[in-house]
Amino acid sequence: MSAFDGRLGVTPLENGYQFSVWAPNAKAVALTGTFNDWEDQSMEPAEGGMWWCINKAARNGHEYKFVIEDSQGNKLSKNDPRARHLTNSVGNSIIYDDDYVWQTHDFQPPALHQQVIYEMHIGTFGKSGETFGTFDSVIERLDALKDLGITMIELMPVNEFAGDQSWGYNPAYPFAVEEAYGGPDGLKRFIDAAHQSGIGVILDVVYNHLGPSDLDLWQFDGWSENDKGGIYFYNDERSSTPWGDTRPDYGRQEVRQYFIDNARMWLSEFKADGLRMDMVPYMRSVSGIDDGSDDIPEAYVMIKEINQMVADEFDHKVTIAEDLHSHHFITDAPPEGCGYTAQWDAGFVHPVRAALTATDDSGIDVNAVITAVSHTYSQRPFSRVVYTESHDEVANGRARVVEEVAPGNVDDDFFAHNKAVIAAALVLTTCGIPMLFQGQEFKQHGWFSDVHDIDWERRKQFNDIVAAFTALIALRTNQHGNSAGLTGAFTEIVHQDDENKVIGFMRTDEHNAQPVWVYMSLANRTLENYSLSGLPENPQCLFAWQHEDVTNTFSVEGSSASLLPYSIFIFSGQ
Repeated sequence: MSAFDGRLGVTPLENGYQFSVWAPNAKAVALTGTFNDWEDQSMEPAEGGMWWCINKAARNGHEYKFVIEDSQGNKLSKNDPRARHLTNSVGNSIIYDDDYVWQTHDFQPPALHQQVIYEMHIGTFGKSGETFGTFDSVIERLDALKDLGITMIELMPVNEFAGDQSWGYNPAYPFAVEEAYGGPDGLKRFIDAAHQSGIGVILDVVYNHLGPSDLDLWQFDGWSENDKGGIYFYNDERSSTPWGDTRPDYGRQEVRQYFIDNARMWLSEFKADGLRMDMVPYMRSVSGIDDGSDDIPEAYVMIKEINQMVADEFDHKVTIAEDLHSHHFITDAPPEGCGYTAQWDAGFVHPVRAALTATDDSGIDVNAVITAVSHTYSQRPFSRVVYTESHDEVANGRARVVEEVAPGNVDDDFFAHNKAVIAAALVLTTCGIPMLFQGQEFKQHGWFSDVHDIDWERRKQFNDIVAAFTALIALRTNQHGNSAGLTGAFTEIVHQDDENKVIGFMRTDEHNAQPVWVYMSLANRTLENYSLSGLPENPQCLFAWQHEDVTNTFSVEGSSASLLPYSIFIFSGQ
């Protein structure tokens, strides 16, 4: 009999497949499936708590499970922790060969300074009537995103989760793709189609907890302590998370390797262009409070190992942290730092949303907005993701910016209409990686849920908002070759009027190529013959938004202009 080659999961052979699984406390392990009429085939023990066998009758698409006998003689039916495909979260593992025929082969995402991210939930973005979205239904809407001009899609988690409807942050099987969305081939079709449209794809991964339901990893081989989760989880107070006692045991090399291999799989087998890691503080510390009192040192080890693996093996692919504590060490290089490409920026979203949702102009903190626009992490200007809406910011007791501004009256409200565009302008002209949330470009109202977002009819109803977003994205990516400054690394504040709530800044690169000047009135007031400090002579207007109107003309005499409430204007020098 051939020797075990050390590879975990299911490995295709010239004839049949090799099956292997980590179960160090098992008394015995067997393989069962459609290929042996669900009879048990004994597996052989190997070094390090591994069990393995070869089945020559197994074929691609066959269903299977492991039967684990624990130390007490109990038999446990378990799915493969590394299964790429399941019938559903309470069903069987499916043998899945990587035989998808890709149509794109050498796709490279835009450089960081030209990325514009669009966060999306497959189930609601592709929803039609009562039918929830799938990868294929979202493919049909990629042209709308291409026309909008976005260059990256960030998918909320698509790993197999409990049930068919979820945000996705309850991963039951980290290696499997949600069957209700279309399974692994569906995800490959989606990424392939996005690449054909020139759009990269970032996948959201959850490594801070698992489950907690439909979780075969729980007490996987029968062993546990303190009635906790067994070999894949901490079995003491470190197990506790806001989502259940299911924090992975980062101290076990086998568990760290499980997640390292998971990250590698998405980037290699599925050709994803990056990973966004959910709530990193709950990896780094027990409570997530982040005061250093309950740090988990081995989590830092795994984080650095994943980021180093991505840097070493995948050119141009990114890792993004949702950390939200504004630490430079998150994006600092190892060994001192964690090595993420970028982090979601709490230092932008919170002060900017506060300014946008202030009920009175006196509540607008101009200095806080200026700081949000101009700061950086790790001395790298594109080490942060800037946004005003994300799945978290528009749910859990909070709502869309326009809904916060005009609760229940978004469609007809003057302030909601104009602040929708102010929000986009701040995100898309600030130095960093800008991110929009699905439906933001057509003034989606309410808050996000996995049941009834989004309303595609609004795309026609608010085509002026769509036009403004499209124009701003075109400038941000220098689509017309006249706004390279907005892709540059440098920001200079040229105008700050705390009394009238007007800001202005200049964006450029290290060569001062095509500098761009951005001015915004954040308040509900008209300013006649207003002086714009820092404006060059004879500026060319690239974009103007005034009183619900998108134009590319703006009357400026010398350095003065008449500003209507919530005006936005972007200039280049002649």
